[in-house]
Amino acid sequence: MNGAALHPIPHEPGKGRAIALALVVHLALLTFLWVGVRWQSEAPVAAEAEIWDIQTREAAPKPVAPPEPVAETKPVVKETPPPPAPRAVQPETVAKPDIALEREKKRKEAAQKKADDAKRVKEETLAREAEDRRIKQEKAKAAKNNKRAQELADQKARAALRADEMRRIAGSTGSGGSGTAARSTGNNRSDVAYAQKVSAKIRSNTAFNVPQSLNGNPAVEYSVELLPDGSLRTAPRKLKSSGVSGFDEAVLRAIEKTAPYPADRTGTVPPSFIVSHKPKG
Repeated sequence: MNGAALHPIPHEPGKGRAIALALVVHLALLTFLWVGVRWQSEAPVAAEAEIWDIQTREAAPKPVAPPEPVAETKPVVKETPPPPAPRAVQPETVAKPDIALEREKKRKEAAQKKADDAKRVKEETLAREAEDRRIKQEKAKAAKNNKRAQELADQKARAALRADEMRRIAGSTGSGGSGTAARSTGNNRSDVAYAQKVSAKIRSNTAFNVPQSLNGNPAVEYSVELLPDGSLRTAPRKLKSSGVSGFDEAVLRAIEKTAPYPADRTGTVPPSFIVSHKPKG
């Protein structure tokens, strides 16, 4: 070496700074690569990376990340739901033909029975109404016959009374102007004394003022029915009117007031007798 001296290699200034800057750049590169892979999974995004020379003394400007792509708005299409699947019919709900026929038969039988019952009820109602009409007609006919029979009996009684008056010689009490006669319709029609006795009591109990304007001397006739004790069996029945209602009422009250009637000469009360009373003597 001939005395040549060894000199150390001079230290290059800024070397450490360059190494640190290179590490930062590599870390940034790795970060961008990782972000780019993540963007690749979500949406295709282009990524750029720059390699810095380790000798570069100043860092390049930080690249600006591109804006995120705006997701396209797709029109919402309503999907028409598929039609529902036909419901499976359970085997037990399907009516068999013979069961349906049996049900229809029972329904018709029930309807026919109902119609027959309604018809029977209507016929029975009509029959009862017809029977009621028949009974009413028979009652009306009987009442009419009874009325006719009563009228005939009254006519016979009046005829007998007129015949007795024609045959009467004595027995009427003409004194006093009362014109009252009593005749028994039983077996003692010849008992003149009993007739006079009864006529006198009825005449004394008759209260009536004869009007001066009364024309004629009409008589009122009553049929009187008695019980064994002499009391009235029924209300006296008018056979003939005098035409003067006040006089007829006065005689009726007198007959009722005279009860009870006495017994005749046989010791018994006659079952009935007829009273003929005139307002004048």
